[in-house]
Order: sequence, then C-alpha cells, then structure tokens
Amino acid sequence: MKLTVFTDGASRGNPGLAGFGFVITGENGQVIKKGYGFLGETTNNVAEYTAVLEAFKFIKDNFKDQHQIEVFADSRLIIEQLSGRFKIKSLHLRELFLQIKSLEENLSQVTYTHVRREQNKTADKLANLGIDRR
Repeated sequence: MKLTVFTDGASRGNPGLAGFGFVITGENGQVIKKGYGFLGETTNNVAEYTAVLEAFKFIKDNFKDQHQIEVFADSRLIIEQLSGRFKIKSLHLRELFLQIKSLEENLSQVTYTHVRREQNKTADKLANLGIDRR
C-alpha cells in the first residue's frame, strides 16, 4: 500500500512557540489521519522534523504491513537532510533524524519531495493550529 504524507512545522519567532502538522492519505487520496501538536518554544526546523516523526509513529502504530511512503514538505533543508543529500550539523536535529531513520526501517520504501508552500496548505494550517490550541 502506498501512503502520502504532507508535513509542516511552524515557529513564531524561530525560536518561538512552535507546532507541527501532518496529513496522511491513502492510494485513492482519502484522508487517513490529520495530526497536529504543540511543541513549546523551539525552532522551525525542530517542528518540521517532529511533523515527519509523528506521522511515522502513527503509521507504525496503525499499519502492520510495510508500506511505500511518499513524504512532501515545504522545508527544502529537511527534505535534503532526510534524503541524505545535506549533512546535519545540529546535534538536536540529528537526534530527531535518527529517530525518523529508525522508524523508516519498518517501511518498505520512503521518498522525500520538496513542495511549494501553496501545495502544503493543510499541513501548514494544522501546524499553526497546534500553536493556537496549546
């Protein structure tokens, strides 16, 4: 089964109050899960990574079989780092990166694609909702 994941993180101040959001859809485009959360005060990059991490945790907890996952995010840095094309210099981001890579081992294939902000509106709204509903 193929799942599509749109993720986003938001930080008001960077660092500042932060939240994450994600949307998981199935092969026919049906929404399987919308998730969001408040992270306290942190950076936008931490929020972006957390969105991917929380989406992967949901997939691991709710789907027993291995799946092909296509992740879309509007943070080029996160996409390039998770794809292995950019190095991770920050230790706190490396920890989140390693957690994501550990969860990837339970999935058959994961691809990461950068999208424009306009293509990621739902995940963006959810990330901001995470901050607003703190």
